[in-house]
Amino acid sequence: MIRLFLLTAFVALSACNASLPSSALLNLVRGERQSQLATEMRQHEFKLGQPVLLRVFKQEGILEAWLGDEETGRYALYKTYPICKFSGSLGPKLKEGDKQAPEGFYLVGARQLNPNSSFHLAMNIGYPNAFDRAHGRTGSALMIHGGCESTGCFAMTNPAIEEVYLLVDNAMRNSQKYVNIHIFPFRMSPENMAMHANNQWHGFWTNIKTGYDAFEATKIPPLIGVEDHRYVFYDRMLMAAAASAQTGESTGESATSF
Repeated sequence: MIRLFLLTAFVALSACNASLPSSALLNLVRGERQSQLATEMRQHEFKLGQPVLLRVFKQEGILEAWLGDEETGRYALYKTYPICKFSGSLGPKLKEGDKQAPEGFYLVGARQLNPNSSFHLAMNIGYPNAFDRAHGRTGSALMIHGGCESTGCFAMTNPAIEEVYLLVDNAMRNSQKYVNIHIFPFRMSPENMAMHANNQWHGFWTNIKTGYDAFEATKIPPLIGVEDHRYVFYDRMLMAAAASAQTGESTGESATSF
């Protein structure tokens, strides 16, 4: 039984999001950088406003920005940005105050964007998600932000967060409802998994590697759920085809969206 759905990644597109927050700083950043960013994107056959997916790799200290094709649902890597600092070590966040940065699969909506942050610009990643809550994990205000300082967040340089924020802000203004953030301890190659085989979090990492592998194989974010305290992953295209073929009768499954 599918109990909980999360991360509706290639994003149910809806009417233009008019409730996005703004600030004097964000307006300044738009004026100084948005035109140049749009030009750079066109040179690489992308356009500002495409759907966005972010992937974070702790060990490598990078954030990847992937942009989606609205016709095929497939994403392509646009750019990789350095992370100045993340708090804690490899492994998930467990509780409020442990100064650990999370790992797993998260969603950012309009209300989680903060252009008035004391750390330049910020977005709340949505920790704890359903998986975290199922494990009794606690914490709040876990961000990707500027300022190069972190106590549980992922800190970037101000120029880097400006560009990432503009990508996300414009995607949402172009009707992307949620941006997926996939956070991994490292690139989940067989070699890296073997290197960390004795780590206490190897079982958890094996679970999230399934989602990593699904995206690597198709470049389409899987639908992600939580069942029996584990992440579960579903092929988005197969699920869409099955939904379109349904007669409208109840399947008997209990699902909660969030």
